[in-house]
Amino acid sequence: MSNDTQTNDDRTTIRTGRDFEQEYRLSASEVGTFLVKLGEQLRDDDELTILTDEWELPFAFGDPVGLEIDFSGVGEPELEIEVEIPGRPGDEAPDVR
Repeated sequence: MSNDTQTNDDRTTIRTGRDFEQEYRLSASEVGTFLVKLGEQLRDDDELTILTDEWELPFAFGDPVGLEIDFSGVGEPELEIEVEIPGRPGDEAPDVR
């Protein structure tokens, strides 16, 4: 297995150096619960972890977080809310002497 994933028990840890995408269709209540938990991690910590029984995605984030609200009222109305969370740089600046 490459160094961008790691298996803990039966769960794969998603690491940098790999693209990952998963899409869900859930009830409004389930999405609300997910967003509240996500919001609490954004508010209280500088890292968040999203996980299922199959995978885990730890993410150290920075500021600013992007928020986009897109409303389409033509035809069947649709509201899209996108949150873009930047990663925290892992490098340190070199010393100057």
